[in-house]
Amino acid sequence: MQKISKLAVLTSGGDAPGMNPCIRAVVRTAIYNGLNVVGVKQGYKGLIENDMYDMNKRSVSNILNLGGTILKTARCLEFRTDEGMETAYQNLKAQGIDALVVIGGDGTFTGALRFSKKYPDIQIIGVPGTIDNDLYGSTYTLGFDTATNTVIEAIDKIRDTADAHDRLFFIEVMGRDSGAIALRAGISCGAEAILLPEVETAIDDLIASIKTGHLNKKSSSIVIVAEGDKHGGVYDIAKMVEKEVEHYDIKVTILGHLQRGGSPSSFDRILGSRLGFAAVNALIAGETQHMVGLRANEIVLTSLEEALTSHEFKLEDDLMQMAHILSI
Repeated sequence: MQKISKLAVLTSGGDAPGMNPCIRAVVRTAIYNGLNVVGVKQGYKGLIENDMYDMNKRSVSNILNLGGTILKTARCLEFRTDEGMETAYQNLKAQGIDALVVIGGDGTFTGALRFSKKYPDIQIIGVPGTIDNDLYGSTYTLGFDTATNTVIEAIDKIRDTADAHDRLFFIEVMGRDSGAIALRAGISCGAEAILLPEVETAIDDLIASIKTGHLNKKSSSIVIVAEGDKHGGVYDIAKMVEKEVEHYDIKVTILGHLQRGGSPSSFDRILGSRLGFAAVNALIAGETQHMVGLRANEIVLTSLEEALTSHEFKLEDDLMQMAHILSI
């Protein structure tokens, strides 16, 4: 088993609340175990540009409550090339770094797995950091809980003005390939309809549901649309409905990157800490090409290969049924 002495930590892809608690846990767990730690700025771009700095316990003071990531993040096309990876590898070797903790989503893990296969002497452990909650191997990913709470708070406020004006609001939330945020927020806020990329929803059925709600004396209606819905953008869907529904004043709200920001919830602070702690311990134990995740409230390891290729991840059946039954 290779013994590591120096590790680097980076955040890549879209930012997610909870990344900073994870960075903090990685740094302090590594130092506790006698390891040197380097922070990499702007993800894989920082590896290529050699934008790294030594970290100590004080480097991560007072960051538990901060959204975003103190290491910054970026998407790096150059890292997808052999030349880019070779530059990153040489920079790591020059600094004596023999292990990496990468925090991000599927794009981050795809790069990490390819890099690790090309340069197996660099151990790599991934931490699932994405608000979409769409990686196999972890029931929850970093940032999902905070993002969902942010959406719920916004929809509750929109509901107030919708009731005041007898309006129908179409609200678009993030989730191009996963309706996890839309589904949970929709149930939590009593949405009349939830459009998900995983489920084909007929526009005729949506219109019928809205008309039925009006006949049942509903003073407002909320329709949540995940940005990956198969009917297209939220404005296109609203226009289709507007042609058939005359009794509501129809408005559209896109929550956008509001969902990425904000102080992480208690859940995400603890999850980030647990996963960062587990990532360092996995490296010390000699693991590589794995992701640390939370399943049945236990920390488990899943190979990066499986996390990226498994199609077992799906939305919960009971929540899908509830979304329909409770909206009637």
